[in-house]
Amino acid sequence: MMARMLKIRLQRVGRKHMPVFRVVLTDSRNSTKSGKSVETLGTWNNTTHEKRLDAERVKHWISKGAQPSVTIHNYLVSQKIIEGKKLNALPKHRPIKKDAPVAVPVPVEKPVEVAPAV
Repeated sequence: MMARMLKIRLQRVGRKHMPVFRVVLTDSRNSTKSGKSVETLGTWNNTTHEKRLDAERVKHWISKGAQPSVTIHNYLVSQKIIEGKKLNALPKHRPIKKDAPVAVPVPVEKPVEVAPAV
């Protein structure tokens, strides 16, 4: 039997165009929208900027080996619940190769028609 990896992450529960999230402890193999979670640790309302989190339970689960998502990690660091640096949550961009030729459009000159002299 394989040991399950627990994650602390956001689960969206709000309506269309009204995002509200739960901070949940879940198995990493569950999808984010499955609704299966071990424990609800707090809420995060993005429209009213209201954030509630049970810090003691979060510390408990992290001590048991649960891994917070990047967004939750950054929030925990900013609230001084855990120590560490904030992580970059944005996707990595592919580096541009410097040796690759760059296609520059060349303007095409139209031939000028000269009217015959009469």
